[in-house]
Amino acid sequence: MIISCPESRSAGWGAWDRGGMGVGIAKIRQVKVPVSDLVASTEWYRRLLDLVPVFEFFEDGAVRGVVLWEPEADLHVSLRDRRYCAGDLSGPEVVALKVESADALNTIIGRCQSLGFSHGDVQHRGPYGAALDVPDPDGTVLRFLYEPDTYPRGFAGLEFGPDGTPSAYREPRLPAPSG
Repeated sequence: MIISCPESRSAGWGAWDRGGMGVGIAKIRQVKVPVSDLVASTEWYRRLLDLVPVFEFFEDGAVRGVVLWEPEADLHVSLRDRRYCAGDLSGPEVVALKVESADALNTIIGRCQSLGFSHGDVQHRGPYGAALDVPDPDGTVLRFLYEPDTYPRGFAGLEFGPDGTPSAYREPRLPAPSG
């Protein structure tokens, strides 16, 4: 949905100028935050925002990231161990935008190509849909996600192999905080 603001039409802002539809972004899917202490930060975010853990990322022998979810707003907050993500926010994506269809990923690729922007390949993730990474000029990655109607619900841990292929696990590996 494009919001039409008369004062924006003259500002040269893409779809507003053309009166057309955007590339199919449905909402912000996730916000990623680098943290120094993953266990303490996980507990702080859970308590402050009533979030539920739904994903973990196990890399190099330890949990390096978690995704916390607020079901009513469908808000996802991803926390990553600061030692495993760049301080300048390049590397893992800082925001994931949910798109309405798998075809929207190809629309975004086409837009990137027509504008001379870099982009990754569509990453097909089986029941978890598909993803596309697009780095901005500073290297900060924007991720676009398509989630099919059959997207799995509940907790899932994902461990990425040397070739980047994810495998799932069902029991959380992040230790509970002491005290």
